[in-house]
Amino acid sequence: MSKYCFGIDVGGTTVKCGLFRTDGTLEDKWEIVTRTEDSGSKILPDIAKTIEEKMASKNIKKEEVDGVGIGVPGPVNDKGDVLCAVNLYWGYKELSRELQELTGLPAKAGNDANVAALGEAWKGAAAGAKNVILVTLGTGVGGGIIVDGKIVSGHHGAGGEIGHASVMHGEEEACNCGNRGCLEQYASATGIVRMAKKELESSKEDSKLRLETEISAKAVLDAYKDGDALAVRVMNKVGDILGGALAIFATVTDPEAIVIGGGVSKAGQPLIDCISKHYKKYAFSACKETPIMTASLGNDAGIYGAAKMVIK
Repeated sequence: MSKYCFGIDVGGTTVKCGLFRTDGTLEDKWEIVTRTEDSGSKILPDIAKTIEEKMASKNIKKEEVDGVGIGVPGPVNDKGDVLCAVNLYWGYKELSRELQELTGLPAKAGNDANVAALGEAWKGAAAGAKNVILVTLGTGVGGGIIVDGKIVSGHHGAGGEIGHASVMHGEEEACNCGNRGCLEQYASATGIVRMAKKELESSKEDSKLRLETEISAKAVLDAYKDGDALAVRVMNKVGDILGGALAIFATVTDPEAIVIGGGVSKAGQPLIDCISKHYKKYAFSACKETPIMTASLGNDAGIYGAAKMVIK
């Protein structure tokens, strides 16, 4: 019986690596540099090399390993092919096949946010749940959807691209994706700052935010927690848009739990309470009591989810 598996989470700067036992115990974790030069041609060979070195140092044989799971920032279809990973300078890539050939181990690939959702459903905030929606609120808004314990990747690998759901028709400013009115434009860290600046411009009331030389999402959230009226108004708008969007997603997948991750989630329970209040306002009756919670695995969610993909 196999005892081990590897979980790999590829970022634009570093590759996070985890050696797991198949019961979910994290034996070891480490990072290597993501070498993106030459169209990212060195990334997979580097990963294969570090896996080989770890197996040698731990005296692990190939027959003891279930395989290697890998999450990457880009759409990945159900065959494990990457359609494009801009930050890695990859175009189309048969990721699972290439990694399997390089390592001699079974390999499965997924979008990084989807893989993180699987990690949170397996060993994180929603441990044991088979139906989970993860939303990551960072510079952008990412997401992952787990149904019956499996990642929803979809035909184009775009399943779970929650941040690019159109939630505000009539928006004039463009999102980074080229569309207008995407959830990312309101609920991301940059979206929160954008909304706060608009509120400051249209209002003359006193606010702690006027004392900031450079407004950040953290400053808005801190002011919100302190009861600053303008910040409260901004976050109520954010909560209304995000809560409403989550209510729509919930009618499609009926999750056991909705998990909020990413840098913005560090605001903790006040943010969760704000989102939950608005979610309940819009949610279908059967989904109203779905718990919304903060992610618990942090930066390790990706390696956990990647490992889970290959466990037999």
